Amino acid sequence: MRLLHTMLRVGNLQRSIDFYTHVLGMQLLRTSENPEYKYTLAFIGYGKNPDHAEIELTYNWGVDRYELGTAYGHIALGVPDAYAACEKIKAAGGQVTREAGPVKGGNTVIAFVTDPDGYKIELIQRTEL
Repeated sequence: MRLLHTMLRVGNLQRSIDFYTHVLGMQLLRTSENPEYKYTLAFIGYGKNPDHAEIELTYNWGVDRYELGTAYGHIALGVPDAYAACEKIKAAGGQVTREAGPVKGGNTVIAFVTDPDGYKIELIQRTEL
């Protein structure tokens, strides 16, 4: 088994595509529309399946916001330098909600970013990247 993708429901598809591609540096991999069921999908990532997991952005036509609830945690991305990644994200208009620094009780450097729909993305510094 392997992880293929994670699906996030978004309120504005183009806004989300712009965030993930321009702010986080992912690629728009493919899109599809389903007029009968009134939704559009956009798959984004740093590479395509099966070599890389993807994020599926789902826009249900006419729905501009969702309640995230209390069960959702975050998506994690490995970055070579969390401090530099935060500066780049802020310069691109992204919202850093926890600046880079060691995780409480440990040495791993992390940061958090919030996407336009309120989803949290953790940046984990991985020097081998």
